[in-house]
Amino acid sequence: MPSEPSVFGGPDAGTTEGSGKGCAASEPDLKVLRASEAPWAFETPGVSEVPGVPEVVETPKAPEASTAHAPLGSPERVALDLVGVVYDIQGFSVQDGPGIRTTVFLKGCPLHCPWCHSPESQRFDIQLSWQSRKCIGLDLCGLCLPVCPRGALSPAQTAAPVPIVTVTEAAHEAAVVADAPEAVDEAALAGTVPEAVPAGEPRLIQVDWEKCDDCGLCTEACPSGALSLWGQEYTVGEVVARVVRDRPFFDKSGGGVTVSGGEPFSQAAFTLALLQALKTEDVHVAVDTTGCIPWGTIEKALPYIDLFLYDLKSMDSASHKAAMGVGNELILENALRIAAAGGKMQVRVPVIPRYNDSDENIHELGRFVRELGQAVTGVQVLPYHSMGVPKWERIRREGPVLEAALPSEERIEAVKSILEEYGLLVQVH
Repeated sequence: MPSEPSVFGGPDAGTTEGSGKGCAASEPDLKVLRASEAPWAFETPGVSEVPGVPEVVETPKAPEASTAHAPLGSPERVALDLVGVVYDIQGFSVQDGPGIRTTVFLKGCPLHCPWCHSPESQRFDIQLSWQSRKCIGLDLCGLCLPVCPRGALSPAQTAAPVPIVTVTEAAHEAAVVADAPEAVDEAALAGTVPEAVPAGEPRLIQVDWEKCDDCGLCTEACPSGALSLWGQEYTVGEVVARVVRDRPFFDKSGGGVTVSGGEPFSQAAFTLALLQALKTEDVHVAVDTTGCIPWGTIEKALPYIDLFLYDLKSMDSASHKAAMGVGNELILENALRIAAAGGKMQVRVPVIPRYNDSDENIHELGRFVRELGQAVTGVQVLPYHSMGVPKWERIRREGPVLEAALPSEERIEAVKSILEEYGLLVQVH
């Protein structure tokens, strides 16, 4: 298939946020430690080679109360009280590795894919979600309005659409050729005129996202669940206690636990402690990763990971940066290092129309994956879908959004055939 214009721009990579809200680690009776503030076992420097993703390093000296000399990964050394931000725990998952699995989804991602089907995963902290279809209206309710301390909620007078990035050559010229991602935002916003609330429809609320600080007080007052929070704090121990309940399914199907995101290593210390704890439970562990993380973090996690689910999107770094805010050099380098270190991976390829589905990109990707050799257990082709668009509408400040035509079955089959030319085992998911 000949190359066609791409349309993607992304925010600057340096704008990613830190994970979670800090707690007072200096309190003498503190029992729960946040992963970013644990004074022992691991610490996460504030600056790393990937914006927003800390590298895990060992602390040179630990307090006497810790078991600093226990083998790394032993039950004595696992930090069960570290806190992370999880936005979902999904049981009976059959798409995230072999067998029946329980997938733990963590918040935070260094990439900003405009086609993301889980946009709630991109921010690092807990955030408000607003679903207009669940709101019963101000005439019957309105309980949320007086509880917001910042005045971020008010009666809605208009219904403004979420900016949608469409597949156009003009956007391609502005965002990719001219290297001006902000032009995509301008193109997306052009012509978005507020619409009046239809007569007879219930009067709803509107959220001023600039004022909202995601405190969650409105969600406690909302009886219908129209206002809710994406993300919840869990300790490592709480996550382990939840997922091991599904052990009978793992044992019968050859499944296990998958740690996903976002990018799970955006919460580096928490994820490493979770992987260690899961291995002490003797379950199969997979990690679904962008690969856009410091090698030092991956290296420390390798002994506790049975399988990487490794995303590869575009083999052209400029195109990768235009769409997602970062280039692909580190991602490709980490894949090679994992293979050299003896790690196993399933390569995942989302097929995005007119972005990465050209014959040229697929051939280059196939050649690269072949270089990884026996490390690759298979390739999963993931056709683009638009099921994430309604989620973007619930977090309106996070646009723009990609909404493209779905790839045809013929095109997906062609992508599969090209990859198979390189001796790869390919499945369409």
